[in-house]
Amino acid sequence: MNKTKYVARDEYLQFLIQSMNKPIIKVVSGIRRSGKSTLFYLFREYLKQNGVLPEQMVTINLEDFSADELLDPKKLHQYLLDHLVDGKMTYIFLDEIQNVPNFERVVDSLFIRENVDLYITGSNAYFLSGELATMLSGRYIELKMLPLSFKEFAAWHEQNQIELSTAALFDKYLKSSFPFTLFTDTERERLDYLQGIFSTVVLNDIVKRLNVQDVRSLERLLEVLFSSIGSPVTINKIKDTMVSKGIKITNKTVDRYLQGIVDSMIMYEARRYDIHGRQLLDTQAKYYVSDLGLRNLVLRDHLEDIAHIIENVVYLELLRRGNKVYVGQSSKYEVDFVAIDAEQNIKYYQVAFSTLDSDFLKRELRSLERIDDHYPKYLITMDEIQRTANYNGIQKINLLDWLLEE
Repeated sequence: MNKTKYVARDEYLQFLIQSMNKPIIKVVSGIRRSGKSTLFYLFREYLKQNGVLPEQMVTINLEDFSADELLDPKKLHQYLLDHLVDGKMTYIFLDEIQNVPNFERVVDSLFIRENVDLYITGSNAYFLSGELATMLSGRYIELKMLPLSFKEFAAWHEQNQIELSTAALFDKYLKSSFPFTLFTDTERERLDYLQGIFSTVVLNDIVKRLNVQDVRSLERLLEVLFSSIGSPVTINKIKDTMVSKGIKITNKTVDRYLQGIVDSMIMYEARRYDIHGRQLLDTQAKYYVSDLGLRNLVLRDHLEDIAHIIENVVYLELLRRGNKVYVGQSSKYEVDFVAIDAEQNIKYYQVAFSTLDSDFLKRELRSLERIDDHYPKYLITMDEIQRTANYNGIQKINLLDWLLEE
């Protein structure tokens, strides 16, 4: 049976559909190969089905060698002006716009034209941090795209009539959530694909941008972070760990590399949040990887750390659901996640592999019980028996049920 060519990304697609024809630039950001170009393809198919003519759509991938001369901002600008359709909306899709120097001026010039609907992608966070944010402040909306959610992953298998138990599906999901890995036929092919993503992110989005001279020390820093997902770290602690491995590095260099790693979107930083004081703290952040397949690739001999792995899954899912996500600090106890949505509603989450042991259950509940406000509190586990429970208002839920819920 032939596998369907693309994975439906319905929630992301709805975001573009709801934003179309509105006088605002649509920016899609996310790690390389998370599906940004495919999302644009699916959206163009939607436009065609709704009467938009092919000549009204201009698509340029600025990493494609055939578009090399359009990396000159003046040539790109002129090319786009030459392809505008008189009297009709022209939909412009610019992939990997950060490759064009001074692209902000091109984007700004197009934005002020009434018959242009503009969509751009970028594979790192810094392309939105400098001049673009200043020049286009209030004139763009950002869709932060992640690799597949477990729900999207499971839906694709169902659509292609690939029958696996939910537990088996989840095991497969942990090997990678990048969409294209669904179309790889062997373990070797999947690992080669992930290696390609890892190398491209490291070399293009970190080394080239930061002008890193010692690439090996950067890779060792990534190994340290990958092995520490879900554990609080400081710049000094990372430096000491690397020095103990025989790598000479300074706190300043660690700090610089960390920023580059987070900007490349290969990892996310979860800062600590004082629950009682309602403010961010500057010490001991946690880091989570954007795809667990990349972690497995880099740490092939690493022991499975299922508790931190599922914590990583929960963190990414909370991001997908539109939250800002922090590590909670409540007096002397830590809460795994404080999730704050766009309306400033708060939810608290504690994540554990299992709480069937009564002592372990008490320990996991303790940090939630110490929070004296009335926002919802959840305990997420992988327990098959006692999948749900209510402990004085703290809702216990099963991880896989939560990931698949509507």
